[in-house]
This record gives sequence, structure tokens and C-alpha cells, in this order.
Amino acid sequence: MAVKPIPEGFHSVTPYLTVRGVDKIIDFLRKAFDAQVSHEPIKRPDGKIMHAQVKIGDSCVMLGEESEQAKATASTLYLYVPDVDRVYQQAVRAGGQSVMEPADMFYGDRCGGVKDQSGNSWMVATHKEDVALPELQKRANEFMKQQGKAA
Repeated sequence: MAVKPIPEGFHSVTPYLTVRGVDKIIDFLRKAFDAQVSHEPIKRPDGKIMHAQVKIGDSCVMLGEESEQAKATASTLYLYVPDVDRVYQQAVRAGGQSVMEPADMFYGDRCGGVKDQSGNSWMVATHKEDVALPELQKRANEFMKQQGKAA
């Protein structure tokens, strides 16, 4: 039997987060987003996690502890959920630092966000409205004008 070029359960693009304290990040993801660990993490000789995989919803996220060859870098991930307000509160209770309380956005999503202990931003959203491109551009322009007034 031939090996699949994209493994079962994966999509074409898979986030790989290099973090500090990967075990703490995995714990946060479990509590905040009901992440499931896909398999036993692979450890380095020093006992730290070299590679782990979690599944959040239908998506896999790979994680690894930073090393001399791969330093931790902060990323932003956008996570669609059925109830953004509930998941945002769950993420805050799990230790996420609020960066934005959920709000209805001009592009049709209700969105909020938290940061994990390694500095990654997790933007959590529920899609509420399909917005046609001309209307989306109009709303984006209005949003940018409002932002300029607020600055």
C-alpha cells in the first residue's frame, strides 16, 4: 500500500510552534481549546519535548521546545469555534492573557483573542456573516477611518 503524501488527519498547511515550556503550552491548549494530544511526545536526551502534536477541532498543531538550532518565536493562530464567547472565557480561565475581548468585526466574524505563556496569540472566532468583497472593502475603509480618529 502506498504512503499518502499528506498524512491522515492533516491539512496542506500545519502550524509548527517552537516555544518555551512546551509542556505548559500543551496543558494550556488542552484546557483552553479542548486539544487532544495525538501521540506520546518525542523527548530529547535532556527530557524536554522535542516534538509533540495536538489536535484542536479538525486541525493538527505541531509543537517543539526551543533549542540552539530553533529559537522560540511568537505566532498568531486563528481558530474558528461554534461559540467564541464561551471558548474565549475558557481560554482566559486556562491562563491565557486577554488581548481582545470578543466583538463583532467588520469582516463578519465575532472574534476575541488571548496569548499563551510563550507569547503566541490565539484569535478565537465564530463566523456570523458572509460579506461580499465590495461591502467588505467599504467596511474596511470605514474601520480604518475610525482607527485613525481613535489614534
